[in-house]
Amino acid sequence: MTDTREFEVIIYGATGYTGRLVAEYLVQNYAGDLRWAMAGRSADKLAAVRDEIGAPADTPLVVADADDTQSIADMVAHTQCVATTVGPYQLYGEPLVAACAAAGTDYVDLCGEPAWMRQMIDRYGDQAKESGARIVFSCGFDSIPFDLGVWFLQQAAKEEFGEPSKRIKGRVRAMQGTFSGGTAASLKATMAAAAKDPEIVKLLLNPFSLTPGFQGADQPPGNTVDYEADLDSWVAPFIMAAINTRNVHRTNFLLGHPYGEDFVYDEMVLTGPGDSGEAAAKAVAGDNSLGSEDGPKPGEGPSKEEREAGFYDVLFVAEGDDGQQVTAGVTGDKDPGYGSTSKMIAESAICLVRDVPDAPGGILTPGAVMAAPLIERLEANAGLTFKRES
Repeated sequence: MTDTREFEVIIYGATGYTGRLVAEYLVQNYAGDLRWAMAGRSADKLAAVRDEIGAPADTPLVVADADDTQSIADMVAHTQCVATTVGPYQLYGEPLVAACAAAGTDYVDLCGEPAWMRQMIDRYGDQAKESGARIVFSCGFDSIPFDLGVWFLQQAAKEEFGEPSKRIKGRVRAMQGTFSGGTAASLKATMAAAAKDPEIVKLLLNPFSLTPGFQGADQPPGNTVDYEADLDSWVAPFIMAAINTRNVHRTNFLLGHPYGEDFVYDEMVLTGPGDSGEAAAKAVAGDNSLGSEDGPKPGEGPSKEEREAGFYDVLFVAEGDDGQQVTAGVTGDKDPGYGSTSKMIAESAICLVRDVPDAPGGILTPGAVMAAPLIERLEANAGLTFKRES
């Protein structure tokens, strides 16, 4: 894509809780160094948020509404990339994906809805390839730390083993913070859609739902409490595994299976050894708060102090054929659902436009289209670390 369009990045949904954080991040970190605009349904609300976050008074405001396809088409025609925080995407996202695929406009979102993502791949994947649009889902906590964590560890595995690992485990060592109201709303919307359509249930249960035409090796179920002797810890199901594992397999698929066609990957939460570790694992497994009526609501979120106090730490373990292991850790310095996520999607949009402008179009993953340059950006600007540990 040429750089003749008016904007490099438009933040669509800038008046929402997460979109506002993304816009604030750009104000604080790219003032005067990025051609960007704020977009949403209400000009008055956009102006109020612009002033509240300290953005310059001349920051462009774009009125666009998913219910008005012409406004969406006009918006994407003026920018190289749209970063959208307007979810659940299965309810509001398709008009924007369609417009970007048609116009050759790059797109990043925070989607954790695999059934909808597969529908978009089937409907718009070929058109995006033809137009040159790079449409990249899941550019937040789901699934960048995991998708790029596996990619990063595979580079170390190649150094250590002479080839990529056929088996990697993702294990959440520590995490403080809340999942977003958008994540909760997406989960509820997905469950409602699945109740009406058995085909959606099949997609949700299939680890390879995002690799059309390819079905790989059997994968661990990830839904039980277990003890892992090599890590001396009990493990419990990780609620984001259902989307992260699909994205990791799609990255492998899009890159031509460098991890192998028989690659096995799962994610769990480490809860420690002994009776206390077992009890904690069972407590994690029984927690259904995200999908409850008491869970977070879209537009709601933690205070700045709570976001600043949040963090996450994920261990990745690669196994060699001889039983040898190579490990790496990925950490983030803010709460996963808001503080870190808002930085990741912002850097993903800028990375697409500036660091990989010649990458071909299609419906992609962060790991397939911008792994190394995005890791560099996230470490330099967004408070993430990627470190080999053994």
